[in-house]
Order: sequence, then structure tokens, then C-alpha cells
Amino acid sequence: MSARGPTSIDQHVGARLRLRRSLLEMSQSELGEKLGVTFQQVQKYERGANRIGASRLFQVAKVLGVPVSYFFEGLDETGANELGGDESDTLYDFIASPDGLALASAFSGISDQTVRRRVIDLLRSLSD
Repeated sequence: MSARGPTSIDQHVGARLRLRRSLLEMSQSELGEKLGVTFQQVQKYERGANRIGASRLFQVAKVLGVPVSYFFEGLDETGANELGGDESDTLYDFIASPDGLALASAFSGISDQTVRRRVIDLLRSLSD
């Protein structure tokens, strides 16, 4: 990788972009149209192959209805992923899958915090 190439932070931001776009059930083409770029460019952003400049990231956040800080959630103060590389990749891949999206969507519909905690406890007990 060259000094100007994408970093793990670029890949993290791209994964967060893919996650949010998927949660909104928006295609890469739709997002590209709203941003004025091709769907191929959106793919490159999501893979972290191309960096997203500050003004473009601001535009992406606006289109996806999140604050710019959303794209950096899960990074520590050094820019490293708080979960670790492989674990983080597995998590994002799952959440971006149809099952992961269905689970996240259903879970986010639970407004009662106690019920949410019970669902988490249930899932943990089933995974043991």
C-alpha cells in the first residue's frame, strides 16, 4: 500500500456506509444517483478501496440520515477498530446480510429496554 492508499480507517468508514445503506434498503445505484457518482464508485467507497473526502462524507451522511460521527463509531482514539480486524469484518458481514438486516430491523422495533435485554440474554443462551 502506498502512503496515499486507503487505510483500515477507510475500510471501517466504508463498512459503516454499506451497513447504513443496507439498513435503509437503498441500492448502490440509488445512493450513487443521490451523490452524483456511479454505483461502481459507491462500491469502491464501501470496500475502502477509495477514500471518501470530507465534503463527500458530509454529503453521504446527509443522504443516509446520520451524523458524520456515525462512520467513525467503533474506532478507538488511535483509529484501530475496538473489536479487532477479523471480528469486526465478521460482524459487519453478518449485519449486512439479509438475516442480519432482518434481525437488526426487528430488534430496533423493540422500544422497551427490559425486553431488549431479555432478547439479548436469550440469544446469548442459544449461542452457548
